[in-house]
Amino acid sequence: MLPIPDDILAHFNAVLAQKSVPSRLHDDYRKWLRYYLDFRVKYPPPDARSEQVRLFIQKMRSKGKSGKSLHHAAHALSLFFSLPTSNKQAVKHAEKVRAELSAPNEAATADGVEQPAQSAAAAEAVQKAAPSATRAPNQRGGRKYNEWWSLEKTISPEWDGAIDALAGEIKARHYSRKTLKAYADWSRKFQIYLKHKMPEALSAADVKSYLTYLAVTCKVSASTQNQAFNALLFLFRHILKKDFGDHKDVPRAKRSSYIPVVLTRQEVDAVLRHLAQPYDLVVKLLYGCGLRLFECLKLRVQNFNFDDGVLTVIEGKGKKARTVPIPQSIMQELLAQLERVKAAHDEDLKAGYAGVLLDDSLDRKYPSAAKDFIWQWFFPQRNLTLLPERQELRRFHLSDKDVQEPPYRAVRKAKLTKRVTSHTFRHSFATHLLQANYDIRTIQTLLGHADVRTTMIYTHCVPGRTVKEAKSPLDF
Repeated sequence: MLPIPDDILAHFNAVLAQKSVPSRLHDDYRKWLRYYLDFRVKYPPPDARSEQVRLFIQKMRSKGKSGKSLHHAAHALSLFFSLPTSNKQAVKHAEKVRAELSAPNEAATADGVEQPAQSAAAAEAVQKAAPSATRAPNQRGGRKYNEWWSLEKTISPEWDGAIDALAGEIKARHYSRKTLKAYADWSRKFQIYLKHKMPEALSAADVKSYLTYLAVTCKVSASTQNQAFNALLFLFRHILKKDFGDHKDVPRAKRSSYIPVVLTRQEVDAVLRHLAQPYDLVVKLLYGCGLRLFECLKLRVQNFNFDDGVLTVIEGKGKKARTVPIPQSIMQELLAQLERVKAAHDEDLKAGYAGVLLDDSLDRKYPSAAKDFIWQWFFPQRNLTLLPERQELRRFHLSDKDVQEPPYRAVRKAKLTKRVTSHTFRHSFATHLLQANYDIRTIQTLLGHADVRTTMIYTHCVPGRTVKEAKSPLDF
């Protein structure tokens, strides 16, 4: 096995000292880096770092390495990837070694590592999309993009304090991460528009000026303008403790009427024919139970009562819970998915992983719950996620980005003429029940709507009956 190049080794030793890695582990961390660099030489990996780590750690597990050793290996690679030019150095090193060893019988080896299988159930990934901004930013248009830029420090300590207070208030109210991101983003945009004017000097006139700018100059949609309005209202009322004003004279974008896109049963079946497991099962739950996408992805094993045929949605919109019947036609598919979850869970326990991700309160109250089978995600991610603050490997559920792409491709293959999103299947669920003469209140309960007026929108999707088709109650 070839030694680590001097330039890479120097930077890696520096980051080991910077991150306060115990000196007794330095040799082990350097060993894992050597194995990884040799692995790249023999098997050129994909560009995604998470996939590189997945393939490498998977093979190390197959070689009988312990869970603790694999944890050290994942941490060593995460430190290596934190170097600004780590990937370029690794690629350059691999190309150089391949050129030198291109002669027959001189192929480099990576401690006997073979090409790893792509279909393993358990694997590790180093990075995680989280507000702590611990992962490497995404690349968009050749520039680094950080979706949580609004939570980072700026040139104004006063605004930074206001944003921190806003984040704390939103978390205390148990609002969603999407709400936190949206409100923090609008607050930062408001700060930039006012050229970092001190928060204590803000007034209702500043809000009016900004909302007018959005409507007249930026020509934003009604929903975007309303979101900005709500974000600034929250900032003024709960953080700055200032008068927000009524702003009735502010130009407002006119809200367009909305009629949901609905698929026929034949169109739903056409989409399902082009989907593979587990994405077909996700879509069947969206359509068969009327779930929102995030409700489906956050399902855990304990949410399914197969004996009674009932699915309990715990983390619904607004933290409201409800129950829906499990479609009998997909019962066997759900049980097969449960068996796959069991097998992956057993493998994870043998590898010594730290369990699934739980809310902080649950994690503290029930320390062993993360490893209990009933708390496992019903649609788990293939890769494990490294939590840098805890130095633990945890499993997360499928992300919405993972699930949205396969149905999009399936719709294109089915040659449908409608614009279909994951929410379209929920619209179809409600409309088809309405067409089957289900009571509107029953549909409201199944969908989890707080107001029946929200459910009434589906009446626009059902063809009305003419007077000639009306019947007397005596004929019912």
